[in-house]
Amino acid sequence: MDKTESVKKNELFREIYSTGRSYANKNLVMYMKRNSTQENRLGISVSKKVGNSVVRHRITRLIRESYRLNEHSILEGLDIVVVARIGAKGKNYCEMEGSLLHLMKLHGALKK
Repeated sequence: MDKTESVKKNELFREIYSTGRSYANKNLVMYMKRNSTQENRLGISVSKKVGNSVVRHRITRLIRESYRLNEHSILEGLDIVVVARIGAKGKNYCEMEGSLLHLMKLHGALKK
Protein backbone atom coordinates (compact mmCIF):
# COMPACT_ATOMS: atom_id res chain seq x y z
CA MET A 1 0.00 0.00 0.00
CA ASP A 2 2.51 2.57 -1.17
CA LYS A 3 -0.03 5.30 -2.01
CA THR A 4 -2.42 4.52 0.85
CA GLU A 5 -2.43 5.48 4.50
CA SER A 6 -4.54 3.94 7.23
CA VAL A 7 -7.50 5.65 8.84
CA LYS A 8 -6.92 5.34 12.58
CA LYS A 9 -8.59 8.36 14.18
CA ASN A 10 -12.16 8.01 15.39
CA GLU A 11 -13.03 11.53 14.15
CA LEU A 12 -12.00 10.63 10.61
CA PHE A 13 -14.04 7.40 10.72
CA ARG A 14 -17.09 9.38 11.90
CA GLU A 15 -16.59 12.02 9.20
CA ILE A 16 -16.46 9.39 6.45
CA TYR A 17 -19.53 7.63 7.89
CA SER A 18 -21.57 10.83 8.02
CA THR A 19 -20.54 12.54 4.77
CA GLY A 20 -19.54 9.61 2.55
CA ARG A 21 -21.73 7.47 0.30
CA SER A 22 -22.26 3.84 1.17
CA TYR A 23 -22.93 0.65 -0.73
CA ALA A 24 -23.21 -2.85 0.70
CA ASN A 25 -23.27 -6.49 -0.27
CA LYS A 26 -23.64 -9.62 1.85
CA ASN A 27 -20.05 -9.53 3.16
CA LEU A 28 -19.02 -5.87 3.34
CA VAL A 29 -20.27 -2.30 3.64
CA MET A 30 -18.13 0.40 2.01
CA TYR A 31 -18.24 4.11 2.78
CA MET A 32 -16.36 6.39 0.40
CA LYS A 33 -15.77 10.10 -0.03
CA ARG A 34 -13.29 12.29 -1.88
CA ASN A 35 -10.41 13.89 -0.02
CA SER A 36 -8.21 16.79 -1.05
CA THR A 37 -4.98 14.81 -1.41
CA GLN A 38 -3.52 12.54 -4.09
CA GLU A 39 -3.45 9.58 -1.70
CA ASN A 40 -6.11 7.16 -0.60
CA ARG A 41 -6.90 6.52 3.04
CA LEU A 42 -8.24 3.08 3.99
CA GLY A 43 -9.99 2.19 7.24
CA ILE A 44 -11.18 -1.30 8.12
CA SER A 45 -13.71 -2.03 10.84
CA VAL A 46 -14.68 -5.50 12.04
CA SER A 47 -17.14 -5.70 14.93
CA LYS A 48 -17.04 -8.20 17.78
CA LYS A 49 -20.34 -9.54 16.42
CA VAL A 50 -18.39 -11.13 13.56
CA GLY A 51 -16.28 -13.37 15.77
CA ASN A 52 -13.39 -13.61 18.18
CA SER A 53 -10.12 -11.74 17.69
CA VAL A 54 -8.61 -14.45 15.48
CA VAL A 55 -11.56 -14.32 13.08
CA ARG A 56 -11.68 -10.50 13.08
CA HIS A 57 -7.96 -10.19 12.39
CA ARG A 58 -8.14 -12.72 9.53
CA ILE A 59 -10.95 -10.75 7.89
CA THR A 60 -8.95 -7.54 8.30
CA ARG A 61 -5.90 -9.14 6.67
CA LEU A 62 -7.98 -10.47 3.76
CA ILE A 63 -9.52 -7.03 3.12
CA ARG A 64 -6.17 -5.26 3.34
CA GLU A 65 -4.47 -7.75 1.00
CA SER A 66 -7.35 -7.56 -1.51
CA TYR A 67 -7.02 -3.79 -1.52
CA ARG A 68 -3.23 -3.89 -1.82
CA LEU A 69 -3.21 -6.22 -4.81
CA ASN A 70 -5.83 -4.14 -6.64
CA GLU A 71 -4.55 -0.71 -5.58
CA HIS A 72 -3.19 0.06 -9.05
CA SER A 73 -6.72 -0.04 -10.51
CA ILE A 74 -8.32 2.24 -7.87
CA LEU A 75 -8.69 5.99 -8.39
CA GLU A 76 -6.67 8.33 -6.16
CA GLY A 77 -7.84 10.88 -3.63
CA LEU A 78 -10.41 8.77 -1.78
CA ASP A 79 -11.24 8.11 1.86
CA ILE A 80 -12.50 4.54 2.13
CA VAL A 81 -13.93 2.72 5.15
CA VAL A 82 -14.74 -0.98 4.81
CA VAL A 83 -17.00 -2.52 7.45
CA ALA A 84 -17.18 -6.32 7.61
CA ARG A 85 -20.58 -7.92 8.07
CA ILE A 86 -21.30 -11.22 9.81
CA GLY A 87 -21.48 -12.85 6.37
CA ALA A 88 -17.73 -12.29 5.95
CA LYS A 89 -16.96 -14.89 8.61
CA GLY A 90 -15.37 -17.98 7.09
CA LYS A 91 -14.98 -16.53 3.58
CA ASN A 92 -11.81 -17.19 1.63
CA TYR A 93 -9.60 -14.67 -0.16
CA CYS A 94 -11.34 -14.94 -3.55
CA GLU A 95 -14.77 -14.26 -2.07
CA MET A 96 -13.52 -11.26 -0.08
CA GLU A 97 -11.70 -9.84 -3.10
CA GLY A 98 -14.83 -10.27 -5.21
CA SER A 99 -16.93 -8.45 -2.60
CA LEU A 100 -14.42 -5.61 -2.34
CA LEU A 101 -14.15 -5.15 -6.12
CA HIS A 102 -17.94 -5.31 -6.48
CA LEU A 103 -18.32 -2.40 -4.04
CA MET A 104 -15.50 -0.46 -5.71
CA LYS A 105 -17.31 -0.85 -9.02
CA LEU A 106 -20.60 0.38 -7.50
CA HIS A 107 -18.82 3.45 -6.14
CA GLY A 108 -17.19 4.10 -9.53
CA ALA A 109 -13.75 3.97 -7.92
CA LEU A 110 -12.08 1.69 -10.47
CA LYS A 111 -10.00 3.11 -13.28
CA LYS A 112 -11.34 2.54 -16.77
